[in-house]
Amino acid sequence: MLEGRILKGVGGFYYVYTAEGTFQCRARGLFRKHSLKPLAGDRCRIELTNTEDVEGNVAEILPRKNSLIRPPVANIDQALVIFAMHSPEPAWGLLDRYLIMMERAGIPSVICINKDDLAEGLEALDIKRIYEPAGYRIVFTSAREHTGIDELKDVLYGKVTSVAGPSGAGKSSIINAILGSELMETGDISRKLKRGKQTTRHTELINLWEDTFIFDSPGFSAMELPDMDKSELDVCFPEMRPYKGHCYYADCSHTHEPGCSVREALEDNNIAAERYASYTELFAELPDDRRKKRKA
Repeated sequence: MLEGRILKGVGGFYYVYTAEGTFQCRARGLFRKHSLKPLAGDRCRIELTNTEDVEGNVAEILPRKNSLIRPPVANIDQALVIFAMHSPEPAWGLLDRYLIMMERAGIPSVICINKDDLAEGLEALDIKRIYEPAGYRIVFTSAREHTGIDELKDVLYGKVTSVAGPSGAGKSSIINAILGSELMETGDISRKLKRGKQTTRHTELINLWEDTFIFDSPGFSAMELPDMDKSELDVCFPEMRPYKGHCYYADCSHTHEPGCSVREALEDNNIAAERYASYTELFAELPDDRRKKRKA
């Protein structure tokens, strides 16, 4: 038996990275029986068979540290979400949704703004003003100019990182710049739709260096919020956490109540107006607290 990590699953085959090399494996029927689907990033044990169609079988999935549904990955140390400064134009509400999903899963996030060479005026400073108070590290890169890549390597080193972002933001170009090779296929921006052409078609774990892996996953243009209630949203905005519990009302929604410490922090510019607007928009979208409904 060998222990390794699943790099990807394609067409019923799982490619497992081990100290002895990478092996093409099948998953035992036992997993289907227990409704356990192996994920990229899963630590597992395989038994070598060297039969005609496969080199081994995935015999056991080791306990997961965490897992995500989108992208379908496991055992992540951090998330790197890549947006473009322009071309395609960034949808910051989409970024906020992704950050909420990571906060909900307890996974730290780093924001990468690619195509920094297209920045106009004070755009970079404005992005910092919005997201740095929330505690997010922001790395500005240009895959084309090869700037910011060394800083990004420092962020990734020694960790398993899930890389995600909208199509056309330059995820594959960034990975190629990090590796110094054309490993990943890249695509152009659709002139008609003004958004990127999808080039990554499955989620894959890539070994960069010793103990350093990244997930590349298909781009997204929309994202559903996690299964949560209105009362759970404020803890997914890190900049609001210091003020939680200090409002006049214990069940304050931070949207209209008097004596709200969050709104006071907003007035004092300790919370960015753009992030607060995102909070109120998402708050209106979420269902009411299910615990209150049950009590009623």
